[in-house]
Amino acid sequence: MADVQGLVNDFATKLSKRKVEGSRETARMTAELLRTIISQQKMTSSTNHAAVLIDAVRGVGRRIIDANPVELAVGNIVRRVLYIIREEEFSLQAGELTLSSQGSDREIDEEDDKIFLSSAATSQRILHPTSLATLLGSKPDMPPTCHPSASRNHDIEGKGNPSSLTLKRHIMEAVNYLIEDIKTSHEQIADQAVELIHQNEVVLTLGHSRTVKKFLCAAKEKKRSFQVVVAEGAPKYLGHVLAKGLAAKGLQTTVIADSSVFAMISRVNMVVVGVHAVMANGGVIAPVGMNMVALAARKHAVPFVVVAGTHKLCPLYPNNPEVLLNDLRCPSELLSFGEFSDCMDFSIGSEAPLLHVLNPAFDYVPPELVSLFVTDTGGHTPSFIYRLISEFYSADDLALQQKLLPENEHSNSK
Repeated sequence: MADVQGLVNDFATKLSKRKVEGSRETARMTAELLRTIISQQKMTSSTNHAAVLIDAVRGVGRRIIDANPVELAVGNIVRRVLYIIREEEFSLQAGELTLSSQGSDREIDEEDDKIFLSSAATSQRILHPTSLATLLGSKPDMPPTCHPSASRNHDIEGKGNPSSLTLKRHIMEAVNYLIEDIKTSHEQIADQAVELIHQNEVVLTLGHSRTVKKFLCAAKEKKRSFQVVVAEGAPKYLGHVLAKGLAAKGLQTTVIADSSVFAMISRVNMVVVGVHAVMANGGVIAPVGMNMVALAARKHAVPFVVVAGTHKLCPLYPNNPEVLLNDLRCPSELLSFGEFSDCMDFSIGSEAPLLHVLNPAFDYVPPELVSLFVTDTGGHTPSFIYRLISEFYSADDLALQQKLLPENEHSNSK
């Protein structure tokens, strides 16, 4: 387990230093790490195998979530894997109960057949007594032999309980499917572009999103002719990167300042944006400036469409203490140090500086401003998000960061 602990520490370091870019890449790396944890977890036949795996995944999950609490995709994948473990354990238990009930029914039927044959043989002997020649030619009674199923059970017990290996195999297969879904989420979302973007429409977006780029390019490949208006996404101006990429693909693209969104929104047919996370109430955490775009879209009755993979579905609500709704980035993205150093007093014992620079990274967009979510499972309204979350997460795994009191402290608190 030393190598595994090293992998956990390396990944936690990358998260804390912000060396992993994008929610999809973060989700994929988290799932692959948890797959390694599960595959190398040692279990004995006397323990609850699912409980051991859940404790191991929870412990690693807390470690990597604490490394970067802002990246909600990490917690999402940890909870998804915990849900997979619970579901696979339940499926195995249900299968064992089904087999045992079928075996019991078969044994009852065999006993009924034995009773019937025994009674039939007894009546036959009474009606037709056995001859002396038959009695003299009969073989002596053979010693009792073990039932083949009993010998198989003995061999299984001698080799150890195979249920742990079966559980691990099923969990690993499910986690592999999850990793594959994360890898192909962009393509599955892009396949739905032709159903939403129509001929000669104008689509507006903000900043840079790989999912949005794939979505728009997929519509272009389907011979849709439309225009794209890109708000530049200050202060990083990542909209410039998206605009160059779309123009290279042959899309007619226009770059505007973020403050021009209200002036341009009346000419737009649809707003398509990517987000950082989708919360349990249908609200979204998105790049800064997105709430302004959503308000402008509602003011002019323009559909506000969010494209996001299911790995961005967070089962927590915005008011949950585990959710950090924002992250303050470096002030140098707004102003260079030389531009505002004259407004700061560096003398000892001086008062607070006269100039403060705040650079929030995210906006919160409430669900009433969102028209449609396009995910890798299809299109959904904000009111349907709770149903998707119930299919991917267990209520027992929502509070990963909750610290349980020791028994003596718990009793004293009572």
